[in-house]
Amino acid sequence: MGRYNLAPQRVNQKATQLLSSKRLPNPPPWYHISSTVPPSSRLDRPPLQRSQIPGHKPPGGKKKSKLFKPLQLKYEEDRLRWEYFNDHPWELARPRVVLENDGRDAERWDWSVPLDHALNRPRAGEVNALGRRTDAEWDHVRRTQAGRPINGEAVVQRQSYLMSHGGLTTALAYDTARKEFYRYRHYLETSTRVAREEALAVGAFFGPGPVEIGMHLENQAYEGWKAWAEKEVAAMKQMAGAAYTGTENQEAAISSPEVPEQEDLQEVSESVPASRQGQEAQGGAAVHP
Repeated sequence: MGRYNLAPQRVNQKATQLLSSKRLPNPPPWYHISSTVPPSSRLDRPPLQRSQIPGHKPPGGKKKSKLFKPLQLKYEEDRLRWEYFNDHPWELARPRVVLENDGRDAERWDWSVPLDHALNRPRAGEVNALGRRTDAEWDHVRRTQAGRPINGEAVVQRQSYLMSHGGLTTALAYDTARKEFYRYRHYLETSTRVAREEALAVGAFFGPGPVEIGMHLENQAYEGWKAWAEKEVAAMKQMAGAAYTGTENQEAAISSPEVPEQEDLQEVSESVPASRQGQEAQGGAAVHP
């Protein structure tokens, strides 16, 4: 007790003794390394001396090297992404599908196609200035870009494409991509609402939504807590009523008649030992002849 264990520091010496006595046939792999770089002889490590003054550098010290400090990664879309999600914070609350086929799906999306391209279907048989059918070209684009997600990230990528290839300014490219996204999102919400109204009109029944389910669970938890609180309050009142307060004994002492001290002394004075009368016999063994 209270003694230092120096066995770890003397492991090289112990191995040398075992090798000299041939108890070890071959030196262990760490033998030569521990001989070259022996362990420290100090059993304690002094604390690092640092200045308590903020921003004060010790004399003779040098600036920390940033060689091993990781670089801060920055992308061109970070500024655009921050601007969009700062204007539309609730867009981050929408669920997103992050499942991909091979991890390179983003390389197949063509951001030269407007975000509301699905709403701009040309008339059947319409021909452009080059003599090509615009409806066939539209169908081809839809087949290749149908899986492109239209969300906040799509707005950022579309804006970046317009700035780099379209020659638009940041504000103009942002407004263009944002309006295309608004038009597409408005179409989806309107079509969903109309489909729900049509389904209800023909007798469809929809179960409770996420909000109704959450409110129901919250009400159940509140009612359970209320019942538990009522039981706890009743138990605490019962314990408080059964606790000793001392009022009953005080009332009994006040209501009982007081006996004068002189009468008590007269009753016990006749049987007090070491007096002339002595103490009266309180029983005992019979006297034998």
